[in-house]
Amino acid sequence: MRIAVIGGGPGGLYFAYLWKKRHPEDQVDLFEQNPADATWGFGVVFSDQALEFLRADDPETVDAISPHMESWENITLNLSGDSVAIDGVGFSSIGRLELLRFLQQRAINAGVTPRFDTPIHAIDQLNGHDLIVAADGLNSLVRRAFEGDFGTSLSYSSNKFVWYGTSKRFETLSQTFVKTDRGAFNAHHYRYSPTMSTFLVECDHATWQAYGFAYKDVEQSKGVCEEVFADTLGGRSLVSNKSVWRNFPWVWNEHWSFKNMVLLGDALHSAHFSIGSGTRLAIEDAIALVKALESDAHLSTALHRYQAARKPVVQKLVNAARTSAFWYEHFAQHMQQGLMDFAYSYITRSGRIDDSRLRAMSPAFMARYEAAKNGGDEA
Repeated sequence: MRIAVIGGGPGGLYFAYLWKKRHPEDQVDLFEQNPADATWGFGVVFSDQALEFLRADDPETVDAISPHMESWENITLNLSGDSVAIDGVGFSSIGRLELLRFLQQRAINAGVTPRFDTPIHAIDQLNGHDLIVAADGLNSLVRRAFEGDFGTSLSYSSNKFVWYGTSKRFETLSQTFVKTDRGAFNAHHYRYSPTMSTFLVECDHATWQAYGFAYKDVEQSKGVCEEVFADTLGGRSLVSNKSVWRNFPWVWNEHWSFKNMVLLGDALHSAHFSIGSGTRLAIEDAIALVKALESDAHLSTALHRYQAARKPVVQKLVNAARTSAFWYEHFAQHMQQGLMDFAYSYITRSGRIDDSRLRAMSPAFMARYEAAKNGGDEA
């Protein structure tokens, strides 16, 4: 079989590597419009659960990247100068570019033919390939060319966000909520290497308008964010990398394949950054697609099997992500609560965690929360 993979992000690279490794006789061509060392963003986060899922299918990859990852067991929330730790929530992170380089090398070693700096402008360029795997992200050419056939829907969250990095090291995945005289801001920040951290800033549309961000350039916006989060950054500056204000796009497709074309990752669905699952979902899509293709020699049947097996899993996670995103759209209102009630609201925001699970997962936090509720002083 001859396979074309469009998109050199984690999902496309991982599918290409996995298929070529297991089917060395097949030809796998990977097309990426950007250079091999180009990427948008900074760090990539995996929950402990996501890494264990990947380990079950590919322990070799997890063992290889784990030494290069930063890990922690708590989430730290900072609100109005006070902090609370939520224990038992394990995550690991790695630089996005470092992860891409690692997956690029594994794909090349397996025999994949990568073509960087090679944009695909029309599907006709891929005539002769038996299967086209569209892993080309939110602006997928394949999906946009056949939106009606894929049953595509697209909408946007109302909040604005901008993605920075910083040399300030943070000990855990942290959230800092700041109220100013013109509105409220939140920063998601975590280290992804010994010397660098991701620093994602968001605010609601009213705050964004009040600060005139629509009329500020990248450097001016960065300056405002550095001022708002001066205490959090400890005097460090922010680092830009295509750091422009955006609304989070919600992409969904009812049909995951059309003819010999199949979608995966952000081309297929998007999950809000507040649950840190975009890269995880793309890699899990790749694993599911490989399994489906191996289960049936007939391409059409295999692609339908991919959707039937994977769609309910993704739908559940995307629904949780939408619920989480809705909480963030109203985080300024939640900030009016006391620290412990605010933290409880935050950790239960997706609807997937109830009190019994929280007691088992985060016993120290729940003990503090329940003591505050009973005492009535911190909640």
